[in-house]
Amino acid sequence: MAKAKTAFVCNECGSDYAKWQGQCQACKAWNSLSEIRLTSSKTPARVSASQDPRYQGYAGAITGIQSLSDVDLTDVPRFSSGASEFDRVLGGGLVPGGVVLIGGHPGAGKSTLLLQTMCWLAQQQSALYVTGEESLQQVAMRAQRLGLPMDNLKMLSETNVEAILNTAQQLKPKVMVIDSIQVMHLDGVESAPGSVSQVRESAAVLTRFAKQTQTVVLLVGHVTKDGSLAGPKVLEHMVDCSVLLEGSEDSRFRTLRGMKNRFGAVNELGVFAMLENGLKEVKNPSSIFLNRSNHPTAGSLVVVIWEGTRPLLVELQALVDDSPLGNPRRVTVGFDHNRLAMLLAVLHKHGGLLTSDQDVYLNVVGGVKVSETSADLAAISAVVSSFRDRVLPHDLVVMGEVGLSGEIRPVASGQERISEAAKHGFTRAVVPKANCPKKPIKGMTVIGVERLSEALDAIFEN
Repeated sequence: MAKAKTAFVCNECGSDYAKWQGQCQACKAWNSLSEIRLTSSKTPARVSASQDPRYQGYAGAITGIQSLSDVDLTDVPRFSSGASEFDRVLGGGLVPGGVVLIGGHPGAGKSTLLLQTMCWLAQQQSALYVTGEESLQQVAMRAQRLGLPMDNLKMLSETNVEAILNTAQQLKPKVMVIDSIQVMHLDGVESAPGSVSQVRESAAVLTRFAKQTQTVVLLVGHVTKDGSLAGPKVLEHMVDCSVLLEGSEDSRFRTLRGMKNRFGAVNELGVFAMLENGLKEVKNPSSIFLNRSNHPTAGSLVVVIWEGTRPLLVELQALVDDSPLGNPRRVTVGFDHNRLAMLLAVLHKHGGLLTSDQDVYLNVVGGVKVSETSADLAAISAVVSSFRDRVLPHDLVVMGEVGLSGEIRPVASGQERISEAAKHGFTRAVVPKANCPKKPIKGMTVIGVERLSEALDAIFEN
């Protein structure tokens, strides 16, 4: 018998190696290589790509070399998923032949969101829901509990990819859900379902089927303890769109964030509320993140961040207290820990406030994760407010990036951010001078600043 061929794949970046080694040379990750078995097959005769049956039916099948200027620029057709927030994250809707990977922690609502979407789509076109983790009775009970239309949606309980594709070729669905990719397996791959090789090869076969038949394939993926998608990183490289459904256990709100999108903007954010009758989209997310107390307290401030293609108002809360430890704590929730340490150093150098003997806690209310630099000035202002026990006005909004030399740098889409704050009743804004609007905004007093000291004077002038 021929010896089975093996390869070693990095779980972080998907790089291949002939033998095991401690560190991946591509991404420098340690102990990230996993062994996979390669299926043995005879070497096929060399044929041209246009004659290769694997490429038949592809939307971009090779028909000859073309000049870039001759490529057809017709818009990619899209159709709605039935939820405007889901469509926003996808870049405007589902694309025929597109493969979407949806990840999230157990209980986040992945299956609920997809079941609602599929029941709605089944009323307009052929749809197939493949469940490998739950029985058909469990899915039917959930649909009945949520009050969803159950007549036209086709269901299949199967984990073998070949059997799924045989059924799909007969049914010819326009949309197909695989729940989940971690339980799928191929007969030719000699490893357990959920392993690196099974996940990789199953996703490759399903992606090829989607491109050949112009079927939208929605894959459900599990996440690891650190919140990343389980399986090799190459799984995210294969798909066209990767989204992550997040939400804390003590909150009824869920955020759907786009991590990768070949057909739209990345880092787009959609907000849903988990209710008894399923996930309901939130049209105005700023309203839920600004549910502030009626009694103003020190250390609380509102900042306008930019998520994808729209502004979002969130509340920052800071708590500064005397530290009993030799090494004071720096704790952040929803904010980069290293950036807070840098901002505290800038505050000491250019603001004259020393916090080296203070514990500093910074929290972004509502479970939102702030990844951009526009919240720098708001974070510093919240820390100063808590340290001095100075209550800031409820109608004040602050934004701006803080440089290491104490300058206040402008942020992108400043005009839209200020206008969004004015719509929610804010009457005063402290922004970088370069972001001051050319025309006054009705009901809004905009103060432009260039230095950190100037900004602190404007914020704490009363």
